[in-house]
Amino acid sequence: MKLSHHLSLAYCTNVHRGEGWEETFAGLRDHALRVRDRVSPGRTYVLGLRLGHRAAEELSQPETLKQFRHWLDRENCIVAGINGFPYGAFHGQAVKDQVFAPDWCDPARLAYTQKLFELLATFNPPDKIGTVSTLPGTFKGFGRTPDELRVMRQNLLACGDYVCRLRDRTGVTLRLALEPEPIGHAENTPEAIQLFAQLRAEETSRGLVDETLGICYDTCHFALQYEEAHEAITRLHQGGAPILKYHLSSALSLKPTPVALARLAKMHEPTYLHQTMGRTHDGKIIRFKDIPLAMAAMEQLKTLAEVRVHFHVPVNAERLSDELATTQAHLRATIAELGHGPARELEIETYTWEVLPPEVRTADVADMIAAEYRWTLAALAQVGIKPL
Repeated sequence: MKLSHHLSLAYCTNVHRGEGWEETFAGLRDHALRVRDRVSPGRTYVLGLRLGHRAAEELSQPETLKQFRHWLDRENCIVAGINGFPYGAFHGQAVKDQVFAPDWCDPARLAYTQKLFELLATFNPPDKIGTVSTLPGTFKGFGRTPDELRVMRQNLLACGDYVCRLRDRTGVTLRLALEPEPIGHAENTPEAIQLFAQLRAEETSRGLVDETLGICYDTCHFALQYEEAHEAITRLHQGGAPILKYHLSSALSLKPTPVALARLAKMHEPTYLHQTMGRTHDGKIIRFKDIPLAMAAMEQLKTLAEVRVHFHVPVNAERLSDELATTQAHLRATIAELGHGPARELEIETYTWEVLPPEVRTADVADMIAAEYRWTLAALAQVGIKPL
């Protein structure tokens, strides 16, 4: 939905299965419209669209694209931005660190993202401004060499150049939003600022980075880094890595008691990567690639002040159980910062409904997403941001 302060609120449709366009569209038709009817009846409804590679290729066929645009008009829906992070399969099979593949060292990532921008330009986003969000370059676990990282930056800049040409041709202002994530190439505020400085040093035309690139600030990911929202947001804007889009989400948080760690071990599931971050009593951050690797260091975990886990949980949940809390406080602190800077898109992004514990999945997915909307709208209202 459209909000005051030039903002829009959507939920990311990566919660629904859909690798090809037919399945992706079924998710919009069968789920997104039911959410709309619960939270935004009679108003223009904003979609936060996730398109994988196969879906993007199939939607690009002229007749398919024409039919979808007619559907958007008929249902009074608009697309504000596209989630272009997951390239391939994202549900129903092991994804883990392959969610970062192909990375920006691979020309396939560039071609796919250009396709997403082409589609977004045809969707006529609000005020003719929109973003495609993407991974933060690559994944540290891939072990890319300095030469490969140079290619990564060249591909990001090539995408920026393409976006400029597309803007000139279509009149739509489009920008690429890199999304820092734990163990990603740029996983936190200092690394994001450093990457943008490197990109500016290598840009082929002055101002290219400033015109076309920015950050997608995921509140789950930045909470995992134990960053304070006000400080991180201020530093990103002042450091030349402006936030273009916010993903609203929460991570798991727990005190590493034996009972809580036993509960965490049961949260492991084979689909998604659950980076696990711990903070020592003197403030040092300890990183584990996934829950099982953290469990293998049980004695170390027990000495930590807190453990946080990359497991997107409902934004309206302050706790999942007596043992498991969430980082909702970081989300609230981020909401308090909204309305300043260039960001226009807010997306609720709880994509893990299928793998959440049964006691958390207490309702139909449309009802659960609607509950997230209601919580988010109430939190936004407290800082003066309201639906139009």
